[in-house]
Amino acid sequence: MAYEIPCLYMRGGTSKGPFFLARDLPADTALRDAVILSAMGSPDVRQIDGLGGARPLTSKVGILSIPSDGVADLDFLFGQVGIADALVDTTPNCGNMLAAALPAAIEAGLIRGDQGSTTRRVRTVNTGVVAEITIQTPGGRPVYDGEARIDGVPRPAAPVACGFLDTEGSLAGSLLPTGNVRDTIDGVEMTLIDNGMPVMVIAAASLGLRGDETPEELDANTSLKARIEALRLKAAPLMNLGDVSRKPVPKITLVSAPRAGGAIATRTFIPHDVHTSIGVLGAVTVATAAVLPGSVAYDVANPGQGDLRTLSIEHPSGEFSVELGMDGTRVMRAALLRTARLLMRGTVPVSPSIWRGPAA
Repeated sequence: MAYEIPCLYMRGGTSKGPFFLARDLPADTALRDAVILSAMGSPDVRQIDGLGGARPLTSKVGILSIPSDGVADLDFLFGQVGIADALVDTTPNCGNMLAAALPAAIEAGLIRGDQGSTTRRVRTVNTGVVAEITIQTPGGRPVYDGEARIDGVPRPAAPVACGFLDTEGSLAGSLLPTGNVRDTIDGVEMTLIDNGMPVMVIAAASLGLRGDETPEELDANTSLKARIEALRLKAAPLMNLGDVSRKPVPKITLVSAPRAGGAIATRTFIPHDVHTSIGVLGAVTVATAAVLPGSVAYDVANPGQGDLRTLSIEHPSGEFSVELGMDGTRVMRAALLRTARLLMRGTVPVSPSIWRGPAA
């Protein structure tokens, strides 16, 4: 008889996937990953036999628990689930799925919501980044209807406010892991930067592109994708990331001058498919590069002025506004708006051939 794992299927920002409680999954990491792969239907390019959506943005999971060290109110472990590969990568952050972590925790009874609105410190276990998340909770329950709009999601919803502190060097160890504002690899200039997400920032023009190509055009350009992957494999060790041939970091963001009145235009590879918008912490990192004198992004950006700046990061689906708190040229904090929605609640059956449940 199959063991059924409680599950909340959530949209967070422009991503979606199931959320589980850590206590409902195997404690052993290898067995836990086998269970997750089975639930998502991986490895299979269609993920036809599971909950995965056959795209990187829809092949994600969240695992929730209550920390005991007092650093945060909620721990969120993010998993990027391989589609064709049998891999659950818990190395990177995901700011979009993070936006769904607090409402999922309240829905699951892990956290009690406050009257009116609820603010909690949520730690992404992958990198230790802590965000202060605020959601609307009339009657102590999450509400999903609202008027907040984010590009890449067709309908408005209730706002999820995310404030980030101390995101420098989330995986690379420092904001500029090479110590340089720009580096050159195989004749291509780039800024290797990590302010919540390791990103290779490259001028679109240096790869012979305009910078406003559609994701479909870029995905169809196999020679371009092969060149970008070759650059990524060489950049990763310089960013203290080692061999990333089976990892989703660093991301690659191609930048160009803004077209719609924003701060900068972007096209992001995550890393082998083109993002239809841009990731949350990827946007924070690119915004940071845009205000950093000497960076590749600074060359084409409208960086703004003052200690509090809002940068509109243009992407294929619209724009993503990032508010930066500055101390001189250093970014001290970042705030942004996301939305989330509960899509389904239920259980995921796990074959006894994989796991018979906690009592097994």
